[in-house]
Amino acid sequence: MNKNDLPLGFCFALAQNPDAMQIFSNLSGEKQEEFINRAHNVSSKDEMQALVRELSKGQ
Repeated sequence: MNKNDLPLGFCFALAQNPDAMQIFSNLSGEKQEEFINRAHNVSSKDEMQALVRELSKGQ
């Protein structure tokens, strides 16, 4: 995975939620890829924030 593969909105949402950012960075490459793929399919800011909140809850 290359950092350029991360959707910009996902990066912004992670930056606003340090707990989620830490959890994401500790995920396996496979799990990170799963969240990145999901982030590519998000169509609104609210959906992106919900995805990141899911990370911060450890799901």
